[in-house]
Amino acid sequence: MRLGMVGLGKMGANMARRLLRGGHEVVVTDLSPEAVSGMAKENAVGSSSLEDFCAKLGSPRIAWLMVPAGEPTESTALALGERLQAGDILIDGGNSYFKDDVRRSRLFRERGIHYVDVGTSGGVWGIERGYCMMIGGPKEVVQQLDPIFRTLAPGRGNIARTAGREKMEGTAEEGYLFCGPSGAGHFVKMIHNGIEYGIMQAYAEGFDIFRNAGKPELPRDEQYDLNLADIAEVWRRGSVISSWLLDLTAIALTESPTLSEYSGFVQDSGEGRWTIQAAIDEAVPVDVLSSALFVRFRSREEHTFAEKMLSAMRKKFGGHIEPVVEKKSA
Repeated sequence: MRLGMVGLGKMGANMARRLLRGGHEVVVTDLSPEAVSGMAKENAVGSSSLEDFCAKLGSPRIAWLMVPAGEPTESTALALGERLQAGDILIDGGNSYFKDDVRRSRLFRERGIHYVDVGTSGGVWGIERGYCMMIGGPKEVVQQLDPIFRTLAPGRGNIARTAGREKMEGTAEEGYLFCGPSGAGHFVKMIHNGIEYGIMQAYAEGFDIFRNAGKPELPRDEQYDLNLADIAEVWRRGSVISSWLLDLTAIALTESPTLSEYSGFVQDSGEGRWTIQAAIDEAVPVDVLSSALFVRFRSREEHTFAEKMLSAMRKKFGGHIEPVVEKKSA
């Protein structure tokens, strides 16, 4: 299929590359001419503006938006909407707030433009591992886009089938899922990221306990000098708490046992906040998820080894570089 990718950052560029490898034709555009020319050298079709971008798309036009959530997504989506026509498809693959998807889908529907929201997980590793996608929008349009999703997704790989799954239909085992109408994809991705906060926090706190197990304040025969990298490694093998996040933790600790290059300042993407707001709206208790979010707020004032662990995990799965912030003096 022929489609366009708007935004060639860490995710957008690698997604374009995976699509090209899968035999799709990809038109690209970005605020950086260098990024566009770089992708053109990899057989993408470069474009110099949104007008040029839309002119080079097929019919119906399929434009995949991969820019930061918030104002960048809003302004770019509206600018594209002015250039697209009835029957064209606009996909938001970033981390937008699901209520913005609902609003935008109504706006574009009035012009006959199909709007699809795709919560995308995979980070900087997705080009090789594939991208897990949670999709919202008109079902018939999503089905039309299936070749694109199938190329980007991980596929079944060597993961053992869930018992009883052979009796069920759908694409979940392939790594992508139609979740429901507009906003449903980003809603599911939002909760995914909220859960991610909680899992990361649990690992971070556990390893912080390990790091402090040798404190002189403890009874001498209860002091332990533990190898954190080895603990992460052994847990990867047969442990009930093994996971990809633990794999990345093991890599980070092998590279730097003390994580000295990390400040412990931990950003939040916004989706953790939205998850807590959804829980409030639904009157659902989320003790762990809310605590994990508040720890990230605290990390901007006080930095512990646990927060350095969080920073290390964020860098490993998403390439996130935390800002260096000087601690405020009393």
